[in-house]
Amino acid sequence: MSTPYPFTAVVGQDDLRLALLLNAVSPAVGGVLVRGEKGTAKSTAVRALSALLPEVDVVVGCRFSCAPGAPDPVCPDGPHETGPGSSRPARVVELPVGASEDRLVGALDIERALAEGVKAFEPGLLADANRGVLYVDEVNLLHDHLVDLLLDAAAMGSSYVEREGVSVRHAARFLLVGTMNPEEGELRPQLLDRFGLTVEVAASREPDLRVEVVRRRLAYDDDPAAFAARWADEEHALRARIVAARALLPEVRLGDAALRQIAATCAAFEVDGMRADIVMARTATTLAAWAGRTVVLAEDVRQAALLALPHRRRRNPFDAPGLDEEKLDDTLEEFGGGDDAPEDDPDPDGPGGGGQPPQDGPEGPQDGPVDAAEAPAQPEEPAQPEEGRGGRPAGSGEQSAVKAAEPFRTKMLSVPGLGEGAAGRRSRARTDHGRTTGSRRPQGVLTKLHLAATVQAAAPHQRARGRSGRGLVVRRDDLRQATREGREGNLVLFVVDASGSMAARQRMSAVKGAVLSLLLDAYQRRDKVGLITFRGKDATVALPPTSSVDAAAVRLETLPTGGRTPLSAGLLKAHDVLRVERMRDPARRPLLVVVTDGRATGGPDPVALGTRAARLHAADGTASVVVDCESGPVRLGLAGALAGELGGTAVTLDELRADSIAGLVRDVQGASGAHRRVA
Repeated sequence: MSTPYPFTAVVGQDDLRLALLLNAVSPAVGGVLVRGEKGTAKSTAVRALSALLPEVDVVVGCRFSCAPGAPDPVCPDGPHETGPGSSRPARVVELPVGASEDRLVGALDIERALAEGVKAFEPGLLADANRGVLYVDEVNLLHDHLVDLLLDAAAMGSSYVEREGVSVRHAARFLLVGTMNPEEGELRPQLLDRFGLTVEVAASREPDLRVEVVRRRLAYDDDPAAFAARWADEEHALRARIVAARALLPEVRLGDAALRQIAATCAAFEVDGMRADIVMARTATTLAAWAGRTVVLAEDVRQAALLALPHRRRRNPFDAPGLDEEKLDDTLEEFGGGDDAPEDDPDPDGPGGGGQPPQDGPEGPQDGPVDAAEAPAQPEEPAQPEEGRGGRPAGSGEQSAVKAAEPFRTKMLSVPGLGEGAAGRRSRARTDHGRTTGSRRPQGVLTKLHLAATVQAAAPHQRARGRSGRGLVVRRDDLRQATREGREGNLVLFVVDASGSMAARQRMSAVKGAVLSLLLDAYQRRDKVGLITFRGKDATVALPPTSSVDAAAVRLETLPTGGRTPLSAGLLKAHDVLRVERMRDPARRPLLVVVTDGRATGGPDPVALGTRAARLHAADGTASVVVDCESGPVRLGLAGALAGELGGTAVTLDELRADSIAGLVRDVQGASGAHRRVA
């Protein structure tokens, strides 16, 4: 077994270490979500926590870690006799991103259950994590159905495995710890709320700290055992402090003043539900115990708010997580200070106080999360030039970026046909979850039994198999796997016209609002997104295909406009991007969304070039939709003609709204479909 990196050897990252230690003291805090860029010791710190956790007493031979004094009455390995049990280290169980449902919740052998009437259950990772830590690296990339299973287990403290009426239940109480890089996509709000605390981590910009990080890592890689031995005393001291804080925790008093501050803070920041209040109360109490105090102070409430509230304030995926500390201080002051600490309590700034883990790094400033600086105020947008003849703008200079209009709920856009891509919520697909549409012979391990088809296959052979009783004689060849239909996520590639013809009509704010709305829809439907803009003489990949829709929103917000309209360049760039993505992920079907008024200017015969580029997408069978941004009483219908060449669908900005009087856009036409305008 490899030697883990010592927890006390992690340089800096005070908030991360504190959040993990608070959960080690009191698992009731509810886990922690660690957000940050790659290479910031997120996984290292979580894995190092296992060496600090106190041992747990378990029933000997129980695969589900039942406690000897209070075993689970319905444990699959039970019933258990009372006994002393045995001690073992607490587990930190890792859930891989690509794990299957059976690997997470366990596998039930349906074949033996039908043929022999035996419940043969192989426990999964939830059973391994019971009374320990379940660690999910890249938790934002976890499939939706696995997220649902995690939510259910975290809420009920137990896991249910059901296969055609045969079910098994076991305890699954675990501390949920997740790490993620926000650049790769955000988490569903339901899962965000399940994490008690959240911390933002970033690499330090202080040279001395960076030198110390490299020095320690190189020393560990050269000789892990010797490096761990050098930190053994610090690890032992920190482990002892965790044990002491656990023992003190029941004696900590959460006074009415602190409770009022907690309630007022949650109300002031408009967090949903009451879970935030409960988590803050538990966190503040644990902070007091960690500091060696029996009374919760205002500083504990403040620190608890900074850890428990930022991820609960996000209203949509484009909101940056964080907390207005000035508003927090004003709220705490308005609703009175915390209870005064007794005179015999340790000095909050002494060895047992302060709420911070021991500082092991070199002296110097500690870098915390880097807050994005507010963008400078944009000057008032100058009057846009009027277009000249032929759709060309009278002026072709670059215009400053305009703010996007408020997003709205859009109509459903989906790719026609039946796909087999990653689970999502947009287009129809063959999936492991969804409604049952048929059956087939199983390929490999049977996971979803089609009971009626299995009985139908076995029924004609009962006499030949010598059936004499009431039971059905079932053989392996009789088993049938259910085929199911659900929804998949797609690659939604936006091609946005940022030329002068768009800016001239002062439509860019509405256009950005529409694209922002489609991005929000893509987030909710678990799509990958990409962004291409064209203006001037060329097209630019503003954002390569990614799961991070908020990154696309940031690029869109700063998008300047002006210049000619190289429509063909935008379509050709999109064709190149889709060609590469088909090789990387052939199962994920693309949806091309072109946002333009249909004009094409610049270069020789720009209209013919745009037509030929559009026909390339039609030849590939790419599903497409053109968002027609043309306005005014006289319309040329150029966007509609472009949609016809793409073999797709055209919708206006007004028709894109879900609450408009226009009919619902159900399927975007592929290359074989005729162009139609939704009305």
